Amino acid sequence: MRGVTRRDAPRGSGPRASADAIIRGIDPYAITTLEQLRAVYPEPAERAVLKELDHLDEHCRDFIARSPFVLVASANGRGECDVSPKGGPPGFVRTSGDRQILIPDATGNRRLDSLQNMLENPRVGLVFLIPGMGETLRVNGGVELTRDPALLDGLATGGRAAKLALVVTVEQAYLHCAKSILRSRLWDQSTWQAAEDLPSAAAILNDHIGIGDLAASAAALADSYTNRI
Repeated sequence: MRGVTRRDAPRGSGPRASADAIIRGIDPYAITTLEQLRAVYPEPAERAVLKELDHLDEHCRDFIARSPFVLVASANGRGECDVSPKGGPPGFVRTSGDRQILIPDATGNRRLDSLQNMLENPRVGLVFLIPGMGETLRVNGGVELTRDPALLDGLATGGRAAKLALVVTVEQAYLHCAKSILRSRLWDQSTWQAAEDLPSAAAILNDHIGIGDLAASAAALADSYTNRI
């Protein structure tokens, strides 16, 4: 019998059950209507509304060309969400005109969570970051997956040619303020923890997967980072 995967696991307990309880009104502090939400947060300032574009202007295109890192949010037909980080040298994501973004997809763990989501629900949200810059660029729109050689030509992720590309048709684009970056002090190296104090990815994976051999887990991870970028 095949193992139970996360997508097959029963959904009657845990965080999802807690969320269901909130929806049913068990939590007296739950916010379930826009009116309740606006009682907490007033209407946005005019500039926060006016900054939204329905296309990429020269500033958006320049931001994307300088960004080496983008977060791609998606959801399947059941509304189950996923956020996938994608990285490469600045310019690894390309723009075409003022409405199209091309994101190369590298061969990773081949779970295909996000790509499956896009087949079921062809919409994505993107957040582009530039190291050292507090503001981020947010983009929302429709998405298609393609293997068109003309579009894939020159797309790379920092080592290997892309096998397919995400073609995002821009519907919303706007600069997001720096407050979250400033609060987190993300780019302030004086706040960074020493490398030796950080959690060990090898140890985490060893325990999560149940390998039982920390050295083998560390070696497999190192090989993946060195030879399968």
